[in-house]
Formats: sequence, structure tokens, C-alpha cells
Amino acid sequence: MEKELSGKVALVTGASQGIGEACALALARAGATVVCTSRRLAAVEGVAARIVEEGGSAVARALDVTDPEQAAAVVEEVARTLGGLHVLVNNAGITDDQLFVRMKPESWRKVLATNLDGVFHVTQPAARVMLKQKEGRIINITSVVGLSGNPGQANYAAAKAGIVGFTKALARELGSRNITVNAVAPGYIQTAMTEALTEEQRQRLLASLAIPRLGTPEDVAAVVVFLSGKGASYITGEVINVSGGLYM
Repeated sequence: MEKELSGKVALVTGASQGIGEACALALARAGATVVCTSRRLAAVEGVAARIVEEGGSAVARALDVTDPEQAAAVVEEVARTLGGLHVLVNNAGITDDQLFVRMKPESWRKVLATNLDGVFHVTQPAARVMLKQKEGRIINITSVVGLSGNPGQANYAAAKAGIVGFTKALARELGSRNITVNAVAPGYIQTAMTEALTEEQRQRLLASLAIPRLGTPEDVAAVVVFLSGKGASYITGEVINVSGGLYM
């Protein structure tokens, strides 16, 4: 039986671990040919190999989203050699937390360069491909922090809030060409960082959730796959929180 995303090509940035890796795996299981990208090629070769071992289709590419020329070159090469680009998942991101009054300008610039400028650098060439195809799905991974704020993360919150505005503006520009643009905002997701919490910290965190468990990368990936498919063809400009009720 044909899978929903058979014949589609999907590119995932920051696909070496966590949410990006889960998205790459889930999109491949839905039938897409997945381009797994990361700043370091070695970091995503294993993810692509795992997809192939499972019977899926994937390739690995080095992509530093802060480099606009490299971003354009990778997108153009993917579209040329794989037959288009139908799904883009902008997931690459970093943190460099510090209380605002102590935050160095370099920290501010570094986080925005990857988390916000990087989305621009990859999306612009991807949108050009999708406009020619008259078809596409752009999915931006933001964060509930971009909606609610968080102490010590002024740079990260600003970048993630910027993605929300970017998503809505681009959705209005591209909707007439059968291209949807949406964002997914994860809350507390199981990562190495949350595993390092003390039991007291963990219980305090869980008490803030309507669904008293941490999310998983797979929880986020499931929404990304939905937004990539036919069932989401009339959804655009939306921010879907995957946060267990942390932010409502």
C-alpha cells in the first residue's frame, strides 16, 4: 500500500538528534525521501543510514544554516537530483542562556544567526523551488518560549517569536500557490538537559503541565508528519503547541 508521502522529498535541518532526528525518521516512515542535514555531515550519516536500514529512502548533507550560499546550494542540489522539494522542516537551533543584563552581544547574535537567520537562509531557496512546483509544506520548529518568554532566554525567545511572525507572513504570501507554512511549538521535551534535572525540579516542572509527563521528540514529529500530508492542506499560518498544556 502506498504511503501518504510517497514520491515527496523532505529536507530536515538539525536532523542529527532529538526532534530533528525524530522528524526525519517519521517522514521517511510516511514514505518521503528525506534529506538529513546538520552542520557536521558525520552527525547525520547515521540517521540516514538508519532510515535506509528500515527500508526507507534518505541521504545526508552537510548544511550550516548560518551560511546563505551553502543553504542555497544544498537546496538547489537536492531539488535537481531528487526531483523537487516538497517538505521543509526548519529545526536547527541552539541556546546560549544568560540573564539579560549579563548577556554578551556575541551571545545574542549567535543565537539569532542560527535560530532565525538560518530559517530565512534555507526557506528562501526552498520557497523558490516550491513556487515552481506550485506545491509545498514549510514547517518551522519554534518553541512555547517564543510565546510565553522565559528568564535567561531573551535571545532564544526573541528568535523563536520571530519565527512565529515569519511563519504568518510567509503563509499569506505563498498560500495561493498551494504552499502552506506552519509552526510547531514544543514545550518540555525529553532530552539530555531534562534528564539532568533533580527529582524536585522534575516534579515542579510536571506540576505545571496539564498532561503530567514530558513530551517526546516523537510527539513533535507526529505533528510535523500531519502538517506535511493531505489532511493539513487547509491549515496555514498556524502555531501548534506540543507542550502538554504548558502554554494555552
